[in-house]
Amino acid sequence: MPTVLIPTPLRPHCGGQSSAEAAGATVGEVLESLTAQHPGLRQHLFNEQGKLRSFVNIYLNDDDIRYLDKEASAVTAADTLTIVPSIAGGRA
Repeated sequence: MPTVLIPTPLRPHCGGQSSAEAAGATVGEVLESLTAQHPGLRQHLFNEQGKLRSFVNIYLNDDDIRYLDKEASAVTAADTLTIVPSIAGGRA
């Protein structure tokens, strides 16, 4: 199964794990499997319409899925997905 690397801010929603294995043939299926295992993650990854939030970046190995086939990008058991939430802040 593909491995999903969990960033520190989302680890409390995954039992503190830094990574998890999740089944699926595409990035979207892996993320669905991951959020089925850890329902607390869903609101942080997906909006109310079930779409990946715009500030959540997903990398398939070293490639940003926005430049591949997005959530339809094919994955294999040897692949690694990395969740990278954008962080904004500072002073205006």
